Amino acid sequence: MNENVDPDAVAKAAPAFAATPARRRYRLGKIALAFTLAAAAIFAFQHFEKIGVSTLPDAKTNASGPPPQTVRVAEVATGDMPIFIDALGTVTPLATVTVKTQIAGRLMEVGFTEGQIVKEGDFLAQIDSRPFEATRAQVEAQLAKDTALYQQAQADLARYQTLKQQDSISHQQVEDQVFLVAQDKAAMANDQAQIDAAKLNIYYTRIVSPIAGRVGLRLVDAGNYVQPSDSTGLVVITQIDPISVVFSPPEDYLPRITRRLESGAKLPVTAYDRSNVRELATGEMTTFDNQIDTTTGTFRIRATFPNPDNALFPNQFVNVRLLVDTQKGVVVAPNAAVQPGASGAYVYVAKDDDTVAVRQIKTGAADATRAVVTSGLSVGEKVVIDGVDRLREGSKIKVVGATSSPSAQTPGTGEKPHRRGAGQGEGAAAPAPPPSPSPSSKP
Repeated sequence: MNENVDPDAVAKAAPAFAATPARRRYRLGKIALAFTLAAAAIFAFQHFEKIGVSTLPDAKTNASGPPPQTVRVAEVATGDMPIFIDALGTVTPLATVTVKTQIAGRLMEVGFTEGQIVKEGDFLAQIDSRPFEATRAQVEAQLAKDTALYQQAQADLARYQTLKQQDSISHQQVEDQVFLVAQDKAAMANDQAQIDAAKLNIYYTRIVSPIAGRVGLRLVDAGNYVQPSDSTGLVVITQIDPISVVFSPPEDYLPRITRRLESGAKLPVTAYDRSNVRELATGEMTTFDNQIDTTTGTFRIRATFPNPDNALFPNQFVNVRLLVDTQKGVVVAPNAAVQPGASGAYVYVAKDDDTVAVRQIKTGAADATRAVVTSGLSVGEKVVIDGVDRLREGSKIKVVGATSSPSAQTPGTGEKPHRRGAGQGEGAAAPAPPPSPSPSSKP
């Protein structure tokens, strides 16, 4: 027994020990109430979520997997596929002439306006012709003198020949007179040649256009002394109509182009602006170069275009589209349906049971919207063109919208120029589909 315990202290502490169970029961009640409220909230959330889902329009549950994927499809059909070659080209005039003077003299008159369209033979410039006219007059006078000497020599020769028959003159004197007549005749011929040269120089003083075309900027003003050795010339004339475009496609197209030209076909060519949107002119292929550029693996082609409205301008860069051939009645599918893979191209074929199947295909020629399918698809089958991102083999689909058959498009009409992509060229290997996911994976 502890005799030092104070009874009064024990009596004061007793009420504190008695209150402890009441506080514990209060805390437990608060915890129980919190759990009850949480359970009620979870129950209410699940209940109202089910009600909300059930009231959505067209909502369907799929007990066996995810809901169907919304897609658009297009029907595989037959059509004509044009084979185009797209390249960058440069507008090149068929003729460009730098007009120069052929004689030296002062430029007296300029008879053209900068930018003027001239025809062959139109007056361009006049050089001072007075020195050449004086030269012609001088030579003509010399010709008259030599003609008189020639006539006198001929008369002496006739007299000498008569005296020779009478044995009144030496034989040597007669022969000398024959040579004198020949010299006077040669002098006359020389005088005539000088007259013709003077007339030609006078003709050269009037400069006319050698070709039909557009006159450039004036390079020499009137009053300047010009001569044939001048490097700039008077003006540059460029033929505008017709005009040509030179472009360089890859050498792989050369055999096909050669076969088409040898068969007598005319290959149409269309020129577009630099943005590949606006059509500038339509012409036809004229010829191609006689060798391949080994540095680029290309060969040059010239196409000729009528250019009455000056839509094509010399040295202008244009996009060129050459129609090489047209494949008739081939199986075509939209480019949007063709998917690239590791080992070939593939498409998702829509089946009658609202599922899709992955189909390996091979493609041929292609344009901006369609591709030729050489194997793997039949006419009438429907392929997915929109919504393929989450599709797998056997995925459920819901088809919306209506897409016309690709054969309804007119080949080569309303399509912008394009470049053939890898895997869509004729004979190119098509990419393969991705591996199908396991049944436990989610789309």
